[in-house]
Amino acid sequence: MNNLIAALIIAVVQGITEWIPVSSSGHLVIFEKLLGYSGGMMFDVALHFGTLMAVFVYFGKEITDIIEDLLKGRWESKNAKLGLLLIIATLPAAIVGFLLRNVFESVFGSLGVTALGFGVTGLFLFIASLRFRSGGKFGIGKSFLVGCAQIFSLFPGVSRSGATISSGLLLGLNEKDAVKFSFLMSIPIIFGANILAIGSKTLPSELIWAAMISFFVGLLSLHFVYTYILTTRKNLRWFGLYALLLALVIGVFVLF
Repeated sequence: MNNLIAALIIAVVQGITEWIPVSSSGHLVIFEKLLGYSGGMMFDVALHFGTLMAVFVYFGKEITDIIEDLLKGRWESKNAKLGLLLIIATLPAAIVGFLLRNVFESVFGSLGVTALGFGVTGLFLFIASLRFRSGGKFGIGKSFLVGCAQIFSLFPGVSRSGATISSGLLLGLNEKDAVKFSFLMSIPIIFGANILAIGSKTLPSELIWAAMISFFVGLLSLHFVYTYILTTRKNLRWFGLYALLLALVIGVFVLF
């Protein structure tokens, strides 16, 4: 297949799968293998930069309000409290990802690890689709636990949104709040990962198109998922079934 067409397909896949709980990193591994295309680290950075900008645009008002209240020291406001919880939830994956980044980079292209990751995602989603009683306020302790769940997403195949939405639901958040918390959590972790990957380099201008495609597709995907799909936890089981089937197919392929 022509490299440009393959790259276009992969950019669209990134835009769609970043916001649905099925692991965009796992799908990038699969499609790069299927299409015989490897755009390299900077290509992947460009794709993730595009979907990162999508969440900035979609939740722009909320993000601005959170930053404003934090900077002005309005600690009792709802926005400032949310901002502090997001910071706490970011710390576990940020610390583990930084300390063990070589380990996670070494397994990124592994189909075996990806299959296992999809299996973990499927289990996360099926458990979260059940309705459990969880009392108590969603505070520092629970936000930290959601952050710990995000650590699993450093492995390919484990959905970041799947792990964080599922843990948020199990810890007492309603569907809308769990999804919003998960999507806002993506900003510091994806931004930090991109900074580590780029280092002192600059994003090549020839990859701007990749970022733009993943941005526009990601913006549409984010709106559709947030408004129509993840409005009830019952829908998580369909994504869980998809992830488990994908894990089975990849696992059989790797073994035989």
